[in-house]
Amino acid sequence: MSDIKKIHMGRAKCAADLGDGSERGEYVSQDYILSRLGRPLRSISLMYCYYPLDEQWPARISEVMKDADISFQWDYPYDDYFPYLGGLGGNTDGEPFTFMRDIRRHGQDVTLTLTIDPHVSDEHLAAIGDDLRTFGRLFLRINHEATGTWFSFNKRASYQEVADFYCRAVRIIKEHAPNVQTVLCIGGVEHPENGEEIEMEKEFSQAVRDTDIWSVDKYMALHWGWPYDVAEPGGTSFGRSGVREVYDLTKMSFERFRHICGGITKPMVMSEFNADGDVTGAYEQAEMVKLFCDILREEKAEWFTGFTFYQFRDRGRLGLEIQDPNNAEVGIEQPVMKVYRDIINDEWFRPEMKIQESIELPVKLRWGSSEDAEGISIPVHFDAPPHFCELVFSDETNLMIEINGRWFYRSPSLKTIDLMPAFYDKTKVPADTAINIFAPPASGENDLSAEDGLFNSYTVIEKLPEIRILSAPVLPGRDK
Repeated sequence: MSDIKKIHMGRAKCAADLGDGSERGEYVSQDYILSRLGRPLRSISLMYCYYPLDEQWPARISEVMKDADISFQWDYPYDDYFPYLGGLGGNTDGEPFTFMRDIRRHGQDVTLTLTIDPHVSDEHLAAIGDDLRTFGRLFLRINHEATGTWFSFNKRASYQEVADFYCRAVRIIKEHAPNVQTVLCIGGVEHPENGEEIEMEKEFSQAVRDTDIWSVDKYMALHWGWPYDVAEPGGTSFGRSGVREVYDLTKMSFERFRHICGGITKPMVMSEFNADGDVTGAYEQAEMVKLFCDILREEKAEWFTGFTFYQFRDRGRLGLEIQDPNNAEVGIEQPVMKVYRDIINDEWFRPEMKIQESIELPVKLRWGSSEDAEGISIPVHFDAPPHFCELVFSDETNLMIEINGRWFYRSPSLKTIDLMPAFYDKTKVPADTAINIFAPPASGENDLSAEDGLFNSYTVIEKLPEIRILSAPVLPGRDK
């Protein structure tokens, strides 16, 4: 293994993110998701709520009120997400921080969706900022779908108050955590026949200007009555739209956001995206997701920064997997899983890799984010398709490793990685390829004692792993 080079991982033309856990499903470990998808995502989205002024807090509200007569998902006193256990008087030992560390160890950023009581004090918001300082680049989506009617924060305050709270939260949290990028998720241009304005434009214009990222949630089909009724023909608890219509409305929303900001362009994302299999069935769900991504690629939609598929495993039909009703730890793959795998491996949705100068060990690698990371590229030659291909380590580094388009996670205690899954489903094995190695933070958190620790994590690679390649089955030797 000679002629080692530095490699830089940058942003994809369109980022592919993934939701993992919500009111409809529990968190699934990143080891499992990586094994199913074959590569890390730009970001993993977690959904939590923070209502510390309520008497039931910090319990999950559906568990406290499990015997209540509820006929709609959002009829509880506060939103039925997992409770955010940080904040004022809390700590970072439990959720969502254990999951955030898992996500970052696996070379991904965190998108934290947090619904917050708009009446919390500045001290509460400052404490949230302090919680998030060590997690590098983090996308924070505060009080999403804020022009709707269903979430508790909209029932506790006027739209103007919700918009003003967003601006206050952005200012205070970013003062304490400059590494955080805020995501404003509101209704965009929904009814163009009535004009070009976004929903509640007067109330939310300042929030559009104050945020770092613009977002809309778009379900090409959605059964919002789940799980309290069944979507049947003629029903009123679900809806669907055309794929092209969703694309066009999203682009119109982006253009209106830019108009509100005086021509300034900011990243535009879709923080929740899917077609509900409850409405479309499994096959058409997959077809609609594919068609939308085909449009992004074919039209070279560089104005669109990324989307989050909602979600990995779901108790309904909004997941790449459906949760097995007999065992919550088991997922049942849906047709959209293969479609999503194909999407994230398409060039338009893959992170950019740039080979740089030759290097010698030891080397200090920088991890800024899933869109800004330095690694090493090790050339590998195969005389024939391998029967065995392994890496054997003698150090204790936390690594993400890519070969032949397949990614692997190496925890610091792991001694051997079997790379053969990178070849199982390939019709042709290249004679010359490379093993690309990146080093996200082993703890999942940045070291703030470093000069730029808010934004970067560093790992020194002292030595390379040994590589074991055999092009034929192992045969026993003969006794002498």
